[in-house]
Amino acid sequence: MTTSVCLIAGGKAMVVAAGVFTLGWTHSVEKTEWQERWSATEKGLVLQEARVQGSGAGMEPGDGARREGKWWVWTPTLQPLPELVLAASGATVSGWRLCDADGCRELARRAQEPIVLRPCD
Repeated sequence: MTTSVCLIAGGKAMVVAAGVFTLGWTHSVEKTEWQERWSATEKGLVLQEARVQGSGAGMEPGDGARREGKWWVWTPTLQPLPELVLAASGATVSGWRLCDADGCRELARRAQEPIVLRPCD
């Protein structure tokens, strides 16, 4: 069963995605795009797929990665996570991009406290 995803920032919480969402960012050193597809379940956040446009500086494709166009794509084997904590230093190339069925939004472009994503209660 899927659930909604809540974003907690600055002591406030709001629903930002329903069920499945993609989290993307540009690596600050390599300037390479990275994306992860997550689903929110009663057990936690489940990483369904990861993809990266290249490798280097800690961005190596995972085990079993296959090439799909300009992306290396694989299915990570992680247990569900209770939450994701997104750093927000303001010193990176871009913020985080969270996309779902309603479109995309940029998070944490400027320096601020970390942002937390977790399944909503």
